[in-house]
Amino acid sequence: MILSFRKTGKIVEIPLVQIRPCRTQARQYYDVESLKALADSIRMNGILQPVTVRKVSALEYELIAGERRVRAAALCGYTRIPCIILTCTDNQAEVLSLEENLQRTNLNCFEEAQGIRQWMRHAQLNPQEAASYLGQQPETLSHKMELLKADEEEKQLMVKAHFTEKHIHAVLRVQDKTDRRIVMSEIIEGSMNVSQSEQYVSDYLENTAREKRRLQRKKGWLKDIRMFHNTIDKAVAALRVSGLAAETIQYDTGDSIEYVIRIPKTRQRMADCQEMTA
Repeated sequence: MILSFRKTGKIVEIPLVQIRPCRTQARQYYDVESLKALADSIRMNGILQPVTVRKVSALEYELIAGERRVRAAALCGYTRIPCIILTCTDNQAEVLSLEENLQRTNLNCFEEAQGIRQWMRHAQLNPQEAASYLGQQPETLSHKMELLKADEEEKQLMVKAHFTEKHIHAVLRVQDKTDRRIVMSEIIEGSMNVSQSEQYVSDYLENTAREKRRLQRKKGWLKDIRMFHNTIDKAVAALRVSGLAAETIQYDTGDSIEYVIRIPKTRQRMADCQEMTA
């Protein structure tokens, strides 16, 4: 896919108040310390690379590339910033902004995945075309898109914890969101590396599956016990109707449940029972 743009051919200083953010900015998280470091560099050396904008009205420009430089310049107290002006359509500007951001190494993996998805939609590319354009295998691109299964809260937590892409893929093996929070907390608390995280997740999933099977067996066992208990109750009720003062006593020994059925031999007890059921 080839995009053509026309530049003004010169660098122009534009007031920061006239520059608006790009609507399809891939970056969502800005590290404060990183911005401060960039601001310190700008104070010492100035802005070495102009930002790229396009004119959208008489007094307004839309930023295409250079969001961090704009923010750092503002931290330095700059009121104007050097810009290269492009002439392009809305769609071209969106695609160029996304492509520019994808080539920057300081996007986190979630921003990169989100940017690729946006870029594919705007450029109307299927996964095979996008993978070819990016020089990746379709499986690699698909693997990256799986990162977007995490919700926003999970993304922020994992970015803050400096999870690598492999860390995130390990966590996303856990389907249940509550379990996923537990796994993330344990990995963060234990400062686990990738291999440790992968092993922990595997163990967690195995233990969870084992516990689920145990509960299912217990559920089936309890159902059998209830059926047995009902059978005994019906039998004892039939004895009472026939005039026998039968009674049951149940003992839970911890390892087992014991039932004792008592049927009195004395006629008085039997007479009392007949009188009770009369």
